[in-house]
Amino acid sequence: MKSSFFNRTIAVVLSFLVLFSTLSLAIEKHFCGDTLVDVAIFTKAKKCGEEMQGMNQSEITKKSCCKDETQIIKGQDELKTNSFDDLPSIQKQILVAFQFSYINLFESLPKETIPNRDYSPPEIVKDIHVLDETYLI
Repeated sequence: MKSSFFNRTIAVVLSFLVLFSTLSLAIEKHFCGDTLVDVAIFTKAKKCGEEMQGMNQSEITKKSCCKDETQIIKGQDELKTNSFDDLPSIQKQILVAFQFSYINLFESLPKETIPNRDYSPPEIVKDIHVLDETYLI
């Protein structure tokens, strides 16, 4: 019971490890001056409101104090899978020898027949231990 729970837990953890190692994400940050206004993952960062609303031509030429930063974290694009054919011949021989010796390591026991399996025990008419007053201490 415990080993199957442990195996399932390890399998789930490893599957999440593969999932998160292949996941790519972008982190966007919006700064107004030196102050961090918004951080967003997977979406656009909210602006501070100093956008092109009602600005005339002279204000557009001025440099804005706001800046956006985008940090991209790339995951793996391809997972490397090896097959038995990719191994060197010495490793193939070692694996075959190990598998052969491990399979033959455990021998099954012959099936034993229990002759009195289908018979029920006799009914207890009197409790002999109480009658003889013999008790285990």
